[in-house]
Amino acid sequence: MADGSRYEALARIFLERQGLKHLSNNFRSRGGEIDLIMKDKSTLVFIEVRYRKSVKYGSAAESITAHKMKRIVNCAKYYLTINNAWAKPCRFDVVSIQPGATPENEFSINWIKSAFDAE
Repeated sequence: MADGSRYEALARIFLERQGLKHLSNNFRSRGGEIDLIMKDKSTLVFIEVRYRKSVKYGSAAESITAHKMKRIVNCAKYYLTINNAWAKPCRFDVVSIQPGATPENEFSINWIKSAFDAE
């Protein structure tokens, strides 16, 4: 399993334990890709998963550029169009994963709800 897939699977398990329902992963359009699409009650959640080995140059969440956000938003619009889901509420979350502080805590997971919006 490639590193990216490993962390996306870890994020998916974490979010499912928080009550979200998995709908899709690695959804692609010409303009970009969304790592995970899940449902939180009636809200569609488009999730970017980021991993960093070190916080030396900032957190994993801080590594998401405005350009990357725009690509995710455009891909989400495509998803909403082909699934006729424009009437559903939606949000953009980020799950950042970093090495844990101790061997018992292999990873530190930070879930940022509504990390950015479509504007």
